[in-house]
Amino acid sequence: MSAAIVAGLLAGYGIAIPVGAVGAYLVALTARTSLRVGAAAALGIATVDGGYAIAAVLGGAALAGSIEPYAQPLRWASAAVLLVMAAVGAVAAARRHRAAPTKDVVDPQEPRQETPARAFVTFLGITAINPLTVVYFAALVLGSGARLAQGAEAVVFVAAAFAASASWQLLLAGGGALLGRFVTSPRGRLTTAWVSSAVIVVLAVRMIVTGGE
Repeated sequence: MSAAIVAGLLAGYGIAIPVGAVGAYLVALTARTSLRVGAAAALGIATVDGGYAIAAVLGGAALAGSIEPYAQPLRWASAAVLLVMAAVGAVAAARRHRAAPTKDVVDPQEPRQETPARAFVTFLGITAINPLTVVYFAALVLGSGARLAQGAEAVVFVAAAFAASASWQLLLAGGGALLGRFVTSPRGRLTTAWVSSAVIVVLAVRMIVTGGE
């Protein structure tokens, strides 16, 4: 059970930590409105991450019996997908950093008053359109084998992934403009992207070394 908790936490932080346009918008929105609005937006992001984790686990459960004979090749393929994602993320972050954009925070003007409910729905929608998240969780679940795709450990994995994503997004919202000056700067985005890539590499290596346990 503890292994599922660790895997879920690492998975959640791995997908949540890199601060892109959505994270930057979250910080800007919180600084402009209130912590309640920012917290609602943060939970909208985490809800999508948790939902994609559930989708990946349910898909793994449905395939559990049929994929068991191919567990080892799937584990290596999943680890390869994660390593490619880590490399692509790190390289893309380095290129963006070299480009040094003068303004990269998504902060559209909003003539209407922002409410927690509206912020939740808005961030739920803009996060859900990124299909890379479900690919990421699917690689983790399939690489972990049929055991994780069933029973209490699957529930623990999803809960831990949601908690990790929610805690990071709430940290961004809670930090507001102060934290935003660092994490949304070119150097901050480079740092968070590299941290995320390092976490994903750890997940891939752990998957290979422990055999998905």
